[in-house]
Amino acid sequence: MKLIKKGAEADIYQTMWQNSKAILKIRKVKNYRNPSLDAKIRKQRTIKESQMISNARTFGIPTPLVYFVNLKKSYIIMQEIPGTPVHDLSESKIIKFSKEIGNLVGKLHQNGIMHGDLTTSNFILFKNLVYVIDFGLSQNSIKPEDHAVDLRLIKEILNSAHAKIMKNAWKNFLLGYKSVVGDSYHTKIAKLVAEIESRGRYAEVV
Repeated sequence: MKLIKKGAEADIYQTMWQNSKAILKIRKVKNYRNPSLDAKIRKQRTIKESQMISNARTFGIPTPLVYFVNLKKSYIIMQEIPGTPVHDLSESKIIKFSKEIGNLVGKLHQNGIMHGDLTTSNFILFKNLVYVIDFGLSQNSIKPEDHAVDLRLIKEILNSAHAKIMKNAWKNFLLGYKSVVGDSYHTKIAKLVAEIESRGRYAEVV
């Protein structure tokens, strides 16, 4: 078993499951919390994440297969997607696949899922298919405000990590998103994203 990522909420390991490479995600014990409350929170979040991954898959969104869930120890074993994070692709490919990412996010929102951590590292290109990973912060939501928060985050990531191609990538993302949710919902979310941005700028000035 090999540690590949240490996070605030969970550690990610590369492991094996029935002779296949797999990912083990184990939620950390938080010593500052009451032990029984901590166990309850980790259990609930483990259930929620495994359900979200599986639900997204039923909506036609490529996600890892969930192999095994241990609620007592708060871990999930899932399929490893052995592709390349979109974050690490060439600039031209990021622009190209931004449309597909927008399409996938549109499908998530259309089916009442807010991802909660839309970064280019949480989309993996494997065999010309883009997979969505890491549903640890996801939640069921049909609220336009929550969907706008998702879009605001991916826009921020494009602006900070992929500044040179941000305009083209964002334009393609929105094209993909609009193709799923339709013109009127896309317009509504775009306005909300602008409102969130203006609040942020105001807070910075104050």
